[in-house]
Amino acid sequence: MIGISKLYCRTVEPSDALRYGRDSKKLPSHLLQFSKDKKPVVVWNITQRCNLRCAHCYAHSKDIEYKNELSTEQGKELIDDLAEFGSPVILFSGGEPLMRKDLPELAAYATSKGIRAVISTNGTMITEKVAQKLKDIGLSYVGISLDGMRETNDKFRGIEGSFDKALEGLRNCQKVGIKVGLRFTINRHNVHDIPAIFDLLEEENIPRICFYHLVYAGRGSEMVDEDLSLERSRKAVDLLIDRTRALHEKGKMVEVLTVDNHCDGPYIYLRLLKEDPERAAEVLELLEMNRGNSTGIGFGCISWDGSVHPDQFWRHYTFGNVTERKFSEIWTDTSDKLMAGLKDRKPLIQANADRCAKCKWFDVCNGNFRVRAEAVFGNVWADDPACYLTKEEIGYPEDD
Repeated sequence: MIGISKLYCRTVEPSDALRYGRDSKKLPSHLLQFSKDKKPVVVWNITQRCNLRCAHCYAHSKDIEYKNELSTEQGKELIDDLAEFGSPVILFSGGEPLMRKDLPELAAYATSKGIRAVISTNGTMITEKVAQKLKDIGLSYVGISLDGMRETNDKFRGIEGSFDKALEGLRNCQKVGIKVGLRFTINRHNVHDIPAIFDLLEEENIPRICFYHLVYAGRGSEMVDEDLSLERSRKAVDLLIDRTRALHEKGKMVEVLTVDNHCDGPYIYLRLLKEDPERAAEVLELLEMNRGNSTGIGFGCISWDGSVHPDQFWRHYTFGNVTERKFSEIWTDTSDKLMAGLKDRKPLIQANADRCAKCKWFDVCNGNFRVRAEAVFGNVWADDPACYLTKEEIGYPEDD
């Protein structure tokens, strides 16, 4: 994650993370990306079932009953292991996690073990009663997916009325005092809605939004041509920066982040270098703490059947299954070549890539998304095709 509000709007200073020793168990949630130990935040897709039909779903979810999900007891055993291992956050996802009846029980168990529990949901099932139950559990955060305003979102979700139901779910969370925010996956069909989404943040007093760059996986792998061009990506990030600044100048301290394209960090730094060199130096220090893409290091995924993946987009590769070995054992086993490579990827990328191999920002980006490189070039260690920085910006002449 790249925090536009944190970096560009000065809501976080390097000293904020240093004050906690950059220990993931001690850091507040908004500083977790700057941890030193990089204990894995785990996305657990607790069910494949979903009540919507989203075009970019990486889980190929349908509204049917699946038979291969971990049981409640297996889930608690998993949570016990994650707590002992030191994972600071479990993100319950799906499918639609609220379609699994024991979600409240599992989330409550996670919080009882000292793990922050958050959910990623389409929001359409959050009635007032459900919102109160989520509040009682002690959830740290509810992220609701909206991929545009009403017409755009409903087209992406495949169900008419999903926008209004999601907004109702968000308001129900607000009523009971749960921190709630939005998730928006940027593509060429919805980028035009970004200004209206910022208006919605202001109108509804929504405190947080994550803008996701498109990752080519799942049904999203069929959407390579739906991604923005590199130039449009730059313009979209500029728009996010400008609108975030405008909110903060109004006293609306909305947390705005981008996700899944770590060249956003150097891009913000380079913009600040022209506008505010003193702040740019502080931002560079924060980016060095962040260390870029954390797939296979500080971020992992467990599927509904217990399979362990590098991240939620990489479902075609499995390191093992928690029904056979503990997650902590799987995650630290570098006998798997991909696991070892992700944990020490620089030599492999330098041997296989062009731009990434020569990029002066490698240590603050960490080679960006490897699964996107694999999807486009058939080589895990090739360049990430979504990097929009110019050759000059990454450190070598345009005519090289």
